[in-house]
Amino acid sequence: MKYILSFVLILIGCLFVKAQEGPAEPEQEKALQSSTNLTWEANKELSENDFVGAEADYRRAISKSTENIAAPYNLGNAYYNRESFSEAFGRFKQAGELATDKADKHKAFHNLGNVFMKNKEYEKAVEAYKEALRNNPSDEETRYNLALAKEMLKKEKQNQQNQDNEEDQDQKDQKEQNQDQQDNKGQQEQDQNQEEQDPQQQGDQEKEENKEGEGEEKQEQEKQPQQNDGEQKKQPKPSQLSPQQIKNLLEAMQNEEKKVQEKMDAKKVKGAKIKNVKDW
Repeated sequence: MKYILSFVLILIGCLFVKAQEGPAEPEQEKALQSSTNLTWEANKELSENDFVGAEADYRRAISKSTENIAAPYNLGNAYYNRESFSEAFGRFKQAGELATDKADKHKAFHNLGNVFMKNKEYEKAVEAYKEALRNNPSDEETRYNLALAKEMLKKEKQNQQNQDNEEDQDQKDQKEQNQDQQDNKGQQEQDQNQEEQDPQQQGDQEKEENKEGEGEEKQEQEKQPQQNDGEQKKQPKPSQLSPQQIKNLLEAMQNEEKKVQEKMDAKKVKGAKIKNVKDW
């Protein structure tokens, strides 16, 4: 941080000694004077590295009068230099709210901006420096700090955007990986189920084939007697003639042959030619 705070002794140049208009005014002036004296004492203790004593006197000074802007402002500086930024923020904020002139407001908001920068709250620092410049536009240190705060805020937003993009990509990659694992698991289960079903299907197929073979064999066996019956029907039945019938049949056949032979002999006599041969 370019702007290094030093202990600013905001002295009350004049105590606005006013004409007494009532009994309350002398009490307020007395309280303000007591607060101012305690602030001087705290400043001295702080310069002697007695932080505990200085802190106690600053707190007493703040409790004495709300018109003493120097007490909370200087206590805020003391906290800031000890890097107690949370306590410093509270005192600078108090000083800014109590300040009535632009110079005091400018200093309070400038230091508030420095606290925000230390806490890396760049957006709040930008607003604090802007408020300081509204009360003192000519302060170059405040203007420099404002430019620095804006640059840091820009980088912060860019880094946040990059981080968001990376997280989105990581989530997308993780989702795809989970989907791939789920698909692979499903495929493995399907393959395993198929392997378990194949032997059963093969056994069922063999049973079916055996059943079909047995059916065909049975059909062939059923057809075979029918064919034998057909062949037996086609064959002539053996003769069932009695012996007498057989004898009569043979005699009839012999008589028939005899008649045929006689007819043939008769034809030979009639057809014989006479030879006209002269004998010597």
